[in-house]
Amino acid sequence: MNDFTQFQRWFKHYQEKFGLLGWKVYFKYEPIDGYFADTTFKLGDMVATVRLNSEDKDNPNKDVKRSAKHEALHLMIGRLENNGRARYISSDEIYETAEELVHKLEELIE
Repeated sequence: MNDFTQFQRWFKHYQEKFGLLGWKVYFKYEPIDGYFADTTFKLGDMVATVRLNSEDKDNPNKDVKRSAKHEALHLMIGRLENNGRARYISSDEIYETAEELVHKLEELIE
């Protein structure tokens, strides 16, 4: 099984484990400058693109499983990150975003 296939499999595993099932996720295997993997998303559409660097095949430090989990966590905190970067945001929006994350983490942490 190649890295890209494993990466997708592990990402989907963590997507399910983290309760991120409302997202439509697309995967790309292409060159990424400076990263092993990255995630971009459109919050309103609940669409994410997760990319694995096709030029990093021979990196001895790569860890496909850990990278997939890392990117799934970015998807989990995406709304919080996006709201944090917003120039104008209400305290209700911050509260709702934090609550969303806390509910997901409640399911993960025993």
